[in-house]
Amino acid sequence: MGAADGKFTYDVAIVGAGVVGAAIARELSTYELRTVVLEAGHDVGTGTSKANTAIRHTGFDAKPGSLEATLLKRAYPLLGDYAARAGIPLETPGALLVAWSPEQLARIDALRLQAKVNGCDDVHAVSAEALYAAEPKLGPGALGGLAVPGEGIVCPFTMPLAFATEAVINGVRLELDTAVESIEPDAGAYELVTSRGRVRARWVVNAAGLSSDLVDRMMGHERFTIHPRRGQLIVFDKLASPLVSSILLPVPTPVSKGVLIAPTVFGNVLLGPTAEDLDDRTGTQTTREGLDDLLAKGRTILPALVDEEVTATYAGLRAATEYADYQIHCDAAQRYVCVGGIRSTGLSAAMGIAAHVVDLLQDAGVVLRHAAGHREVRMRPVGESQQRPFRDNDAIASRPEYGEILCFCERVTRGEVLDALAGPLPARSTDGLRRRTRAGLGRCQGFYCSATISALLHDRREPPTAQSRDADDLVASQVPRNR
Repeated sequence: MGAADGKFTYDVAIVGAGVVGAAIARELSTYELRTVVLEAGHDVGTGTSKANTAIRHTGFDAKPGSLEATLLKRAYPLLGDYAARAGIPLETPGALLVAWSPEQLARIDALRLQAKVNGCDDVHAVSAEALYAAEPKLGPGALGGLAVPGEGIVCPFTMPLAFATEAVINGVRLELDTAVESIEPDAGAYELVTSRGRVRARWVVNAAGLSSDLVDRMMGHERFTIHPRRGQLIVFDKLASPLVSSILLPVPTPVSKGVLIAPTVFGNVLLGPTAEDLDDRTGTQTTREGLDDLLAKGRTILPALVDEEVTATYAGLRAATEYADYQIHCDAAQRYVCVGGIRSTGLSAAMGIAAHVVDLLQDAGVVLRHAAGHREVRMRPVGESQQRPFRDNDAIASRPEYGEILCFCERVTRGEVLDALAGPLPARSTDGLRRRTRAGLGRCQGFYCSATISALLHDRREPPTAQSRDADDLVASQVPRNR
């Protein structure tokens, strides 16, 4: 695995391939560095990154002066530009923050001023009449609120996949199913002892999400402790989409951003999340109490929504700590960067965090020289507003498999599944295929298509034909795994 065998030494080892770790890997791939990413899961983005509200936050309500506020502001234009280039589904319907009580209404002006301090100058107060004009299905009793035009929705699956794919085709080595068990200093470098052998690197970047405090302790620190905060969510059928056009936000509390209702880039409507502090770092199960609480809150916000059909429920864990801000630290003498406590805004801030980490590495003495011939990626379209293969006559004419639908709920074709099973970062499970194609994410949850999908997955080891590989895949096959 390019480990300590023969004393090969990477310049940087990144622990964790969630959206933040993948973003850092993509950023480092633009430089002449030998980088490896060690991920305990079986795929990229299988932890917090795949189970969130999929909101692109402006940072309007972040604490002014905090690192979180700074990096959300830095990330906002970076993500907008990158999503357009890489084909990541991203829409900006804007948000309405709704006050339901006199106490909440009294906080509106302070939130508006806070947004202005955070650089969100277009945030403005709106009356109750304006709220109902914009969202006629809003529940009774709204007193006023804020309009936040820059808030958006994004595909939480495509983002980390795009970052990681671009990193891999530019020479970064990605090791999946590779849990870091200990880290040992070794003659000017570190040996990371993993479940699959030893990896030697001069620098360690800790982007381990829910395990970031444990990796920090491996490096000899006791700076913070992860307290997993579970967020349960409900996904409503696409038939509910006419009920809401904006992201409906609550007035935030010190503990949580609260329960929201939002459209998704897949055409569904999302309700959630809860905010439950746990001791269990694997507690991603949904509960009757949590879902009932969401339905009760949803009935207040958008009464008609809770009568719609539910497509799915899920839960994710946020990496909350005892501190309100991100826990990003650079120990130059130790050759170590810790990226912990990112919580619910990691999806939005990932590119800003990655740029910040590169700045820290450079300030600490890492020599950064831009690599020649950097390759970018263009992800296959999965967003509802994108031109997907099943309705692209030119694509179908060039390849008939794009006209053969396997997943009728989400209109996923055989060609898309075959594409997802090939390339530089292929799907290795049905979950991986869901995140790459939407197959199985619809109202029947794979009941109709799972047998066919599983059969194709079982045969994935057959070499793909040239016809089933796009230009990026062909380029990637010629790129050495290490520079």
